[in-house]
Amino acid sequence: MTEQLIGIDKKDLTAKAAEMSKNGFRLVQIGCTLTDSFEITYSFDKDYVLHNLRMTIPQTSPVIPSITESYLCAFTYENELQDLFGLTVTEMKLNFNGAFYQTAVKTPFNTGVPTNPEQKAK
Repeated sequence: MTEQLIGIDKKDLTAKAAEMSKNGFRLVQIGCTLTDSFEITYSFDKDYVLHNLRMTIPQTSPVIPSITESYLCAFTYENELQDLFGLTVTEMKLNFNGAFYQTAVKTPFNTGVPTNPEQKAK
C-alpha cells in the first residue's frame, strides 16, 4: 500500500471531496490533532492507495465545511470533531448539535488550556 499526503485549504475541501467520491474513492477516516491549531486529516482509499488531505485551521476560527454532501458517512466523524474538539462543522446532513457523545467535560480534547508556551506564562 502506498500513501499520499496533500495539503488543502478549507475553501477547497468540499470540491475535492466531491471529486474523490466521483472517482470512486472511499472515505477511510477523518482525524484531528490540536496543538497551536487544528490539524485535520481526511483519508481516502482507492486500489490500496491512501490519499490524505490535510488542512490546518487556527484555533481562533474553528469552522470547517461538511463533506456529507459527498460522503454521508462523514457525519460520524464531523459530529466527533464538534463534540470532542469544539470545531464547528457547517452544513452537515446529520448534525447532533453537541449531543453525539455524552462526555463529562464539554470538548474534552480542547479544554481551553493554552498550548502556546507564551500564553501559559501569562
